[in-house]
Amino acid sequence: MRRVFTTVIVLATAALVLAPAPARAEGYVSPWVAANAGSSFNNGRAGVGTQAGWMSEGIIGGELDFGYSPSFFGTTNDFGNNTVINLMGNVIVGIPVGGTRGAGVRPYVTAGLGLIRTQIDGGSLANVSSSNNMGGWNAGAGLMGYFADHFGLRGDVRYLRGFENTNTGISSIDLNGAGQLHFWRASIGVVLR
Repeated sequence: MRRVFTTVIVLATAALVLAPAPARAEGYVSPWVAANAGSSFNNGRAGVGTQAGWMSEGIIGGELDFGYSPSFFGTTNDFGNNTVINLMGNVIVGIPVGGTRGAGVRPYVTAGLGLIRTQIDGGSLANVSSSNNMGGWNAGAGLMGYFADHFGLRGDVRYLRGFENTNTGISSIDLNGAGQLHFWRASIGVVLR
């Protein structure tokens, strides 16, 4: 029994040592703050959120983008408690200038699909309670700048748009569609890789 156990330990150790090294993917987390603008409702309202993702060989990968924008449609006096939340799954493509380790910069583009949720709970102008989950998309570009192996800053600009016409409830892919929730988001944050 002892000989079988020793043989298993030796074979397992040999398999670990001789196994090919897996391809390395660079993971990152980036909490951010933002200003939202551009919809007929929203001018300069703040938002917060985070992005988490990975990039294979530092060039192409995927990320999850979560954003929370309180008082998106206006003040709580006028619109009550109102928010917009987005959760998007994106493809990200970047060029690591200076490599994937140490100091350097990485310009990138990103786009994806996901969920946009709006919530309005009363107020003097909108005396209704309403919540809506709709499909949406986003696209943008930005820059990650690293000071060291694991720490840097990130800034980007994104356009977010819902598929649903909020007047009719009909979903469509229309870049000029009236009634579709849409806005720009300019964000800045730290990035930890």
